[in-house]
Amino acid sequence: MNLSLISHVLPEELLENFDIIYFKELYDIESKKAFLSVDLEEKNILPSGYGRSSYESKGFLSSKKIQDFPLRGKAVYLNIKRRRWPHKETKEEVRSDYSFITEGAKLTQELADFLKGTGRDPRRYD
Repeated sequence: MNLSLISHVLPEELLENFDIIYFKELYDIESKKAFLSVDLEEKNILPSGYGRSSYESKGFLSSKKIQDFPLRGKAVYLNIKRRRWPHKETKEEVRSDYSFITEGAKLTQELADFLKGTGRDPRRYD
């Protein structure tokens, strides 16, 4: 599938910090519904305020699955892989702040705000 097409519908903040690795349409046998799955990896950019000479990228954390706005009646799931940034000496890790993901939820902030405003149940899009 054409990755540039999906980039036009994803949150802008997401694309500033992540690269689209894969995009696919899948089918859930249990619910008998199709859904879209987008795999993203954090760009190799150290969070601001930290020195590149003190930290290094060492792979990725486990991916986190969040839900975004549905497209054409299909749920959209973003599988986000964030980078590990350990300090070279202390091994203490730093992470970027991504406020576009709702804290304590598995929705983008944009979708959570929309659902909150309409009183809709997010499970409707599963």
